[in-house]
Amino acid sequence: MENPGKRYRTFKEFYPFYLSEHQNPTSRRLHFTGTALVFGIFIAAMLFHSWKLLIIIPFCGYGFAWVGHFFFEKNKPATFQYPLYSLASDFKLFFDIVGGKQKL
Repeated sequence: MENPGKRYRTFKEFYPFYLSEHQNPTSRRLHFTGTALVFGIFIAAMLFHSWKLLIIIPFCGYGFAWVGHFFFEKNKPATFQYPLYSLASDFKLFFDIVGGKQKL
C-alpha cells in the first residue's frame, strides 16, 4: 500500500512501489497479457496500415491491468496518480518478465 503522504519524484523511487502493488500472480499475468496485446496491436497497425487498430490499445492495456488490480490485487491502479511512471513500469515489468528478471 502506498503511503498517502509519499510523492515519487523519480522512476527509480517509483518502480519498487509499483512492484509491491503487483504481487498477485494472476494480476501479473493479466498485466503481461495486456502489454503483449498492446505490442501486437501496434505492430499489426503498422504492418497493415490500419490506424483504427490504435484506438483499442488503451482498452487492451488498461482493461487487463485494471481487472488485475480490482479483482486480484484489490488495490487502486497507480495509473490514476502516476500515469507516466505507471506506463513505463508496465513496459519495464513486461521486459523484466521476458528477460527472466521477474516472475510471471
